[in-house]
Amino acid sequence: MTTTTHPWRAPAAACTTVVLWASAFVSIRSAGEAYSPGALALGRLLAGTLVLGAILIVRREGLPGRGAWPGIITSGVLWFGLYMVALNWGEQEVDAGTAAMLVNIGPILIALLGARMLGEGLPRRLLLGMGVSFAGAVVVGLAMSGHGGSSVLGVALCLLAAVAYAAGVVSQKPALAHGSSLQINTFGCLIGAVACLPFTGVLVSEAADAPLSATLNMVYLGVFPTALAFTTWGYALARTTAGKMGATTYAVPALVVGMAWVLLDEVPTPLGIVGGVLCLAGVAVSRSRQQTGPTRGNPARPVEGSRHDEERQAERA
Repeated sequence: MTTTTHPWRAPAAACTTVVLWASAFVSIRSAGEAYSPGALALGRLLAGTLVLGAILIVRREGLPGRGAWPGIITSGVLWFGLYMVALNWGEQEVDAGTAAMLVNIGPILIALLGARMLGEGLPRRLLLGMGVSFAGAVVVGLAMSGHGGSSVLGVALCLLAAVAYAAGVVSQKPALAHGSSLQINTFGCLIGAVACLPFTGVLVSEAADAPLSATLNMVYLGVFPTALAFTTWGYALARTTAGKMGATTYAVPALVVGMAWVLLDEVPTPLGIVGGVLCLAGVAVSRSRQQTGPTRGNPARPVEGSRHDEERQAERA
């Protein structure tokens, strides 16, 4: 079935990813009390690789095409590996608000890299929506900021995480033309785990002393925000631009505020609520379609990519 037949699938996949990635912030906060950044990243990636590998075997999808491997390797090292370690470490050095503001330059970098490397362009609605969402992310960050200081190391690590995230997304986009989302993310997760193998000894040592709740949170991070969320992300990314998908993740700070309220009993401030609303409003603007303004009596233009539209273009040629 094509996305033309089921247009709701890609937005549903994107929403699933955003919700699960937001939940990861709560789990990381819990697991991070018992596991160091590298060990937590390795444990998460091992759990994700096992789940994705099992599904890949059951579905008998095999290996992706040869053209997918440059993107798989790059996104595996940068996004699955470096991003997770840098973010885990950065959040131990800076307060949550500062981390949110710094990491949320990622979607802007994705749009710029997508325009430069993938030729996606920068539609006005995308730029406007990203601007609104980024303002919301800054407001959420200010609302969540604690009274602790932010180290230069922590700021650098969060910026590094944002760059690794953006580069990983842009490198993964072309790979999805040569394999399924499941294939691309299974082997990307595996490569990320291999890159984190130097933390094996630390993971074993810390797992022996960690409380069960922390270990369960680490497994949850691997199964849901990694295995499931990265697969739904890849499905949606294959059906839209990297810039639009990056802008969608601006909804994460708004959801984190709500989840922290429900699960951690952290009541959001009025400023945090305003920031969350701005994040969601910006996502709505960036994901909206540009109206073509059909004349009276004429039907609206078909959705881009539809068979009817392709036939029109063929006739003009």
